[in-house]
Amino acid sequence: MPPLLLAAGYLALCLVLGYLGRHRKMGFWGYFFGSLLLSPPMGILLLAASDPKPPRP
Repeated sequence: MPPLLLAAGYLALCLVLGYLGRHRKMGFWGYFFGSLLLSPPMGILLLAASDPKPPRP
């Protein structure tokens, strides 16, 4: 498998995790960069362990 394809898949997984975390405490960018730096499986664990954003008053 070409390295460019692997890198694109890794980035796509990070983007999906960021999208799934957009309504969580760290938001899109927090989960995107967390999964980018740590790895997508760790990003999944971060997402599973986080709380939703509190509602605005």
